[in-house]
Amino acid sequence: MTRRFDAVLLDFGGVFTPSPFGAFEAAAEQLGAPPAQVLELVFGPYDRDTDHPWHRLERGELGFVETRRDIMSRAADAGLELDPLRILAGMSMGGGVRQPLVERVRALRRDDYRTGLVTNNAREFGASWRPLLPLDELFDAVVDSSEVGMRKPDPRIFALALERVGGVPASRCVFLDDYEGNVAAAESLGMAGIRVGEDVEDAIAALDRLLED
Repeated sequence: MTRRFDAVLLDFGGVFTPSPFGAFEAAAEQLGAPPAQVLELVFGPYDRDTDHPWHRLERGELGFVETRRDIMSRAADAGLELDPLRILAGMSMGGGVRQPLVERVRALRRDDYRTGLVTNNAREFGASWRPLLPLDELFDAVVDSSEVGMRKPDPRIFALALERVGGVPASRCVFLDDYEGNVAAAESLGMAGIRVGEDVEDAIAALDRLLED
């Protein structure tokens, strides 16, 4: 049977682990602030690539200490006491790895699909998130925004990931991410996109349907 796709690219946070956006939305409720306001303060307009401090952090242009200080200052100006480090530290990522998706990626490798991880991340977080997955076993390539100086939704980071998994055309690739703006960016390049929600089994089922077409 002729395959429709040759590769699958996946995000990390919000896909293999709970979404950090959810943690900040919960923090907003505790602060009595609109979740959209808190997400904007911390992450900026996440469906665009700007000079917001979090975007610069993810491109490796700022360190976390400076980014944290800037965000806390912005929050204080808005009348909020908001510390992104405290919120991130409260996330239980180690116990939250979504094993069904790990097993599905293992199966993809056995079936000779090319696989890649494309994550918007910070250099300082690498020691925490990288040990959570057997990266060398699961992926042909790991593209970390803070290492390559580009972040989703910049089309260049998708092009780099496709190149690193073997020069696969965008039309032959499926992309999974928890953020709708990143999925839309991938789809605009010709990839098939799947948004991952709280129930990862839904995303796995969507992936299976695409690969079986």
